[in-house]
Amino acid sequence: MRRLSLRDIDWTLLLVVLIICAAGVVQIYSATLGTDSHSAWWKQILYIFGGLILMWVILAVDYHTMLHHVPLLYISSVVALLGTYLIGQAAFGSRRWIPIPGTGIHLQVSEFVKLVIILLVARYLTELKTDELDIREALKLAGLVLIPAALVLKQPDLGTALTYIAVLVVGAFLAGLNWKYVAVIAVVALLVLPIGYQFMPEYQKSRLVSFISPEQDPQGAGYQLIQSQIAIGSGGPLGKGLTKGTQTKLRFLPVPSKDFVFAAFAEEQGFVGVVVMLSLYFVMIMRIVQNAQTASERSGMYICMGVAALLLSHILINVGMVAGLMPVTGIPLPFMSAGGSSIWSNFLALGLVGNVRLRRFVN
Repeated sequence: MRRLSLRDIDWTLLLVVLIICAAGVVQIYSATLGTDSHSAWWKQILYIFGGLILMWVILAVDYHTMLHHVPLLYISSVVALLGTYLIGQAAFGSRRWIPIPGTGIHLQVSEFVKLVIILLVARYLTELKTDELDIREALKLAGLVLIPAALVLKQPDLGTALTYIAVLVVGAFLAGLNWKYVAVIAVVALLVLPIGYQFMPEYQKSRLVSFISPEQDPQGAGYQLIQSQIAIGSGGPLGKGLTKGTQTKLRFLPVPSKDFVFAAFAEEQGFVGVVVMLSLYFVMIMRIVQNAQTASERSGMYICMGVAALLLSHILINVGMVAGLMPVTGIPLPFMSAGGSSIWSNFLALGLVGNVRLRRFVN
């Protein structure tokens, strides 16, 4: 067995991620300046250091060992999601967080279940040993993924549930799901949408309506979207400058350090800053895809592409939301939004990618 070396770590990927993290810390500092939550910026630094430690820890565990324990991890994840209904703490209309006694930390279980979904999809598709995914196998895998997705949707947390589906869809495509099945699934989904709308909670219905026409309720359901678009548009080419964003400073922009951190960033750094940040995210995703291409076997490839699908779906949903291209849903921007669970799960995901990379020459 070849000895693992730190020289095999993707330092370019790690450097890009740390630059994004630094930009996030600065933006959180600016967004919370003069508020009761101003300590969020240094807490974010602690979360980042904690995330780096978790990343190094997961690098030490062979990803084949993790794949072997997927059934146990999956069952534990479902039990943990069910546990949020018993001991979870409610906030902002959702019950997603489990408090850790004596620490003041509240873990969002659904963030860590993402990693289990990635490993589940990787193991399932690898064990099929086929270049064309059969529809029956695809439906079995979909059923396994939809169980935790449904539990997360019940919290309710539509954004996170969608990221689970993104990992499933990318895995199915890579496994060779026939396009005719994709067409059938798409048609069925379109037919089911009107029925699904009837079962949506009222707040989700209002968000969908406000996405189509936010001006109908500018002080209610459409408020967040309108203020976010104003913030982005007012940034201009070069932005208003750090700590000088009026939508952010005057508290018109909701949760500018979390879900709407990109809108606050666009207001203060302008179009140029947005292009730079999106370019960094593009490089990050491409480096992960490159690691997938150099993986020594399919399971490693599926893991890396699952991480790429997870992070890309987060970016597209969050940026699309704040720009008014998608309905408002609570989902953090990777490595920028304030919050421990999100940062830790993202670094753990990077650890999975690094794990595959470190072992690409190991027999």
